[in-house]
Amino acid sequence: MTLVHDAASTAAARDCVVRMKLDPAPTAMVWVQPGQKHEPIAVPTVSLAVGDALVAIELATICGSDVHTTQGHRSAPTPLVLGHEQVGRVVAVGAGAVTSTGAPLEVGERVVWSLTIGCDTCDTCIRGLPQKCETVKKYGHERLEAGWELSGGFASHAHVRRGTAIVPVSRSLPAATLAPVSCGTATAVAALDAASVVTPLDGAVVIVFGAGLIGLTACAIANDRGARVIVVDPARGRRSLAARFGAAATADPTLEAGEPGSLETALDEIGTRPLVAIEASGSVLAVASAIDSLGIGGVAVLVGSVSPSAAVPLDPEAIVRRLITLRGVHNYAPRHLEEAARFVEKRHDVYPFAELVGATVALGDLDDGIEAAAGGGAVRIGVAPGLDPVKPVTQTG
Repeated sequence: MTLVHDAASTAAARDCVVRMKLDPAPTAMVWVQPGQKHEPIAVPTVSLAVGDALVAIELATICGSDVHTTQGHRSAPTPLVLGHEQVGRVVAVGAGAVTSTGAPLEVGERVVWSLTIGCDTCDTCIRGLPQKCETVKKYGHERLEAGWELSGGFASHAHVRRGTAIVPVSRSLPAATLAPVSCGTATAVAALDAASVVTPLDGAVVIVFGAGLIGLTACAIANDRGARVIVVDPARGRRSLAARFGAAATADPTLEAGEPGSLETALDEIGTRPLVAIEASGSVLAVASAIDSLGIGGVAVLVGSVSPSAAVPLDPEAIVRRLITLRGVHNYAPRHLEEAARFVEKRHDVYPFAELVGATVALGDLDDGIEAAAGGGAVRIGVAPGLDPVKPVTQTG
């Protein structure tokens, strides 16, 4: 790709804005409504403000929330560029662009970046919750706007804005290992961090509901920290996968108590009640089971309930008498993304993270990829802009 600084950039430099014309123009896939295919647009001009960066996307992965949005199960401002799990290489930087640790961001670095953009100055950011910034913006979740068309992962490039945690990653690991780090992997780290505030993981029994990306990663991390992990999922293939991610036992929640392979049987075989429950499926029944399964002083961390659902029956007396803690985790802070990246880099040879990404489609075949992701076979489906060129039908900028 050729970067040509616009003549106007000289004047813009006074305001520390770098305006570039790119050849060939980056492409973004725009979603409008359920039942309508994505449309590619070309974005030939990108303006990088202070702290911004332009990243060429190597691989993106399709998250369950992307599927739910395209199916109409989640509200979203349209038109928008979906996608928020990706890895790529920095091709241009604005003045003062830095990594999550404050080091200068360099062209050529391979990076992942946070789902959210914080301001660093509001009360919520100062409290250490930038994912809930009062002016938060989220990659893959914002309405398409002039000047920030490259706002999601389903594109050839991403315009990464100031206030985003940017984490350099290994140049040698497979992209399939790294792309999901910026969503499911970092969220799993945040969930276990929330649990660890209440009780140590070392020596504890941890029960994980849902063997998707978050659940499997939480299983691996908890196992590394000395916990014995039970993974609960109705899909036999996912339970088998959980064993490869360190699960000491698995259970099928559809089986009746007393049946081999049931949750109750797994708990009996472990011999003690869990002190930590991670609910990563969003199922109302799983939420109730997560709370009910805990021993005295246990903590249930709810991660999967990110869309409207029925209410969960709650026995407040049981919560009080058993000293149960309930915690909600939504997204994550920069430190969780950093820890997630380092964990995958160090432990990719122990746990099969790369195998979680099944088929990989070209950017132009994104709708086929989303259909495959909705089928639930692979934990993730990949989207690779480099597989084939996409001819834009509309131009912006």
